[in-house]
Amino acid sequence: MMDRVYIFDTTLRDGEQSPGISLNVRQKLEIAEQLAKLGVDAIEAGFPITSSGDFEAVKAIANRVKGPRIVALARAIEADIDKAWEAIRNAEKPCIHTFIATSDIHMERKLRKTRDEVLKMTEAAVKRAKKYAPDVEFSPEDATRSDFDFLCRVLEIAVGSGATVINIPDTVGYALPDEFGKLIRELKAAVPALNNVILSVHCHNDLGLAVANSLAAVENGANQVECTINGLGERAGNAALEEIVMILDTRYRSLGKKTNIKTEQISRTSRLVSTLTGYQVQFNKAIVGANAFAHSSGIHTDGVLKERITYEIIDPKKIGLTESKIILGKTSGRHALKQHLEDMGYVLDDEEFEKVFVRFKELADKKAEITDDDLGAIMADEVRAITSEVYGFESLRVTSGTDEVPNATVKLTKNGAVIKKTAEGDGPVDAACNAIGKATGVSAKLLFYNVSSITGGLDAQGDVTIQLDIGGKKVLGRGVSTDIIEASARAYLNAINKSLTK
Repeated sequence: MMDRVYIFDTTLRDGEQSPGISLNVRQKLEIAEQLAKLGVDAIEAGFPITSSGDFEAVKAIANRVKGPRIVALARAIEADIDKAWEAIRNAEKPCIHTFIATSDIHMERKLRKTRDEVLKMTEAAVKRAKKYAPDVEFSPEDATRSDFDFLCRVLEIAVGSGATVINIPDTVGYALPDEFGKLIRELKAAVPALNNVILSVHCHNDLGLAVANSLAAVENGANQVECTINGLGERAGNAALEEIVMILDTRYRSLGKKTNIKTEQISRTSRLVSTLTGYQVQFNKAIVGANAFAHSSGIHTDGVLKERITYEIIDPKKIGLTESKIILGKTSGRHALKQHLEDMGYVLDDEEFEKVFVRFKELADKKAEITDDDLGAIMADEVRAITSEVYGFESLRVTSGTDEVPNATVKLTKNGAVIKKTAEGDGPVDAACNAIGKATGVSAKLLFYNVSSITGGLDAQGDVTIQLDIGGKKVLGRGVSTDIIEASARAYLNAINKSLTK
């Protein structure tokens, strides 16, 4: 299919390399299953050699997730390739992705290898991977800063050794769209073998050009784009999957390219990745931001009410948004909640559902109308706790005033035992976090603290994101509650639990 563009999702590999993100096996599996529902062609599940946790996550995804190719990353090193295959060998469609740097900057200063050595390592790595997996992807790292003739030689050897996918990465986000498009066009002309494999691109967003560069590559002959949900990734991130897909969908008449993505799953996938990673989506983010389909101007509002297409080039329903978000209230029972959660795509066991139901009822007593966003936040908060907590949150009592030192008492549980500690602080949030620190015995330094509203209104749930430095490691925590102090305490405890379970 000449007009087909394959979507290679690397949220679970490159996306998880974002500072502070720490997903456990179950969370990675949940995201992978949703990516399969979304219809991606490939899921880069992780880098198995890096840790036992990453290995187990990749293995679990390979064993469970059907449909997409399941890809494991490996350096051009025998041990990496062997470990990658061990992790994905039971996948329905296994693929090993091996890579080596090809720019003089990287070869000389990082690898300390000569060009001849890199050529030999490329051949050996691809051949070894090919012995295991029918699909092998090869990437020349830092391709956009590599010598063109040498890059061509590396690619010829990779394809000749059995690679079925060649990926051209703009590893440091240095290229401009016309430069990157020209590089793809000239590589296809200089290396005819590239016409017999999938030609992929992987663009970083250091200059804010990842999506533009990816599209320029597609226009010049690339037929796969490597991207992440919400644009997550190293430094400034990667090309955002939702933007690539909706540009190709919305501008099909101009670009003549399409994907197999089920666009109605985009919004749900974005929310799931945001809640599990703790990385909030900026309000004005294209496609999935809270303001992407919001209208404030009187002229815009009037136009949209008369005819949606006056100011909306994408129908919100196209990405899975509904017209009404008001769903449930305090009179709703277990059956109604469970059915609605299933309609949203959540399948919970009895223990998980009971914890979610308790939080739902607590919220319904404080908030007249419960939205999908409220439910998604509750579900993510409680299910995450079940799967990864060392300490459970029981209760919090805080006293504070202008003429007294803030004081907080927290009750936590660990292995069935209740731990109760009291501490003071500069403010009620500081006191609550200090009490949690005493109860867990974990010392942490606050790096980042953010509070936002999940929905509108004075009764909205507060969504708190905290980044801590615990033992030299950056860890993100997230908590939700109509009480901002409680949400902050939950976020602080969530970060501590992550550091302990990691």
